[in-house]
Formats: sequence, C-alpha cells, structure tokens
Amino acid sequence: MTINDLFKIIEERKKAKPEESYVAKIMEEGTDRIVQKIGEEAVEVVIAAKNEDKSEVVGEFADLLFHSLVLLSHLDINPEDILKELERRHDSAKIKKGKYTT
Repeated sequence: MTINDLFKIIEERKKAKPEESYVAKIMEEGTDRIVQKIGEEAVEVVIAAKNEDKSEVVGEFADLLFHSLVLLSHLDINPEDILKELERRHDSAKIKKGKYTT
C-alpha cells in the first residue's frame, strides 16, 4: 500500500456515516480530536523508539502516519503538497551547499 492508496481510502471513508467509519467519526469530532490523536501516537512512537522496540515503532508509526493523513484530508491538503515541500527544501539545501550552478 502506498501513502496515496491510504489517502484515497481516507478520502472515501470521510464521506461515510460516523457510526460506520472511524475516519468519519474522528473528522466529525474536529481538528482538536485529530491533533490529540496525533499527539498520542507521536508520544507512543517516542516511547517505542526509546525502548528500541522496532516492531512497536513500526506499529505506532503506522498509527501516527494514518492520523497525520486524516488531518491532511480534514484540512483538504493532499500528501503531494507535503512531498513537493520536501523536494523544495532538498533542492534549496543543494543550492546552499553549492551543488547547483547557474
């Protein structure tokens, strides 16, 4: 599964009834609830990493990524926008290090 695949599923499920879809339910609860879940999952990733429990890091990071994508969908932001920003930063870093010439 790609991030785009997961995002498409989230986009579809946010249109469902909250009693039928976790995504619809959490979106109905609003931004505060979504960011609360992101905070909880981020702490769980940190704890798992501190304990050097790779399998737990994978599971908790999956939860963090999922809830982060839910937030993007809730705010009508596409994951491609994030990837473009990362690419822009990468290109900017190359320019600063003199790897590009004009």
